[in-house]
Amino acid sequence: QVQLVESGGGLVQAGGSLRLSCAASGRSFSNYFIGWFRQAPGKEREFVAAITWSGGNTDYADSVKGRFTISRDNAKNTGYLQMNSLKPEDTAVYYCAAGRPDRVVLDTDYRYWGQGTQVTVSS
Repeated sequence: QVQLVESGGGLVQAGGSLRLSCAASGRSFSNYFIGWFRQAPGKEREFVAAITWSGGNTDYADSVKGRFTISRDNAKNTGYLQMNSLKPEDTAVYYCAAGRPDRVVLDTDYRYWGQGTQVTVSS
């Protein structure tokens, strides 16, 4: 069992930066991929980024590529999402997830989820 808690969300102006954290408790955190997803009001949850258990490989949605960076520190049982050059369209609740996905972009392939953290980008 893995429990996930996101933090670091908030209100930021367009062009600004935020770093989200995903603190994990429970065992075997380092055995799981980490995924970040987001859900804007009235929209479906969408994939943002993912990182393998070792941190050796990452994937990004085209909409955030070059602006967001996913990372993890297995010694601290924590994952991160550094978000730069934020745009109003990045406004959403951001969720971290852990699992062993067959396809990293599918939210249904992740077993554990955090409660989400709100990110609001003003224009």
